[in-house]
Amino acid sequence: MSGMAFSSMRVGKKYRLVNYGERNDFTLMEVIGRNDYKLKDLASMENYLMSDLIQYGKGEDFELREIHE
Repeated sequence: MSGMAFSSMRVGKKYRLVNYGERNDFTLMEVIGRNDYKLKDLASMENYLMSDLIQYGKGEDFELREIHE
């Protein structure tokens, strides 16, 4: 695992998550408990949970980075 830890994420910041070959760019909207987060996709504006993105585990390519644009 490379990149940053989930606990380092902050509400209102933009992030990129790569897992199992899929890239997801999102804004962190809300912290929902200790291990889950409400996210807003930057491309589709769809809302979803972090648990949806990692429900099948973390692949060898797992990486979480903040986007500085």
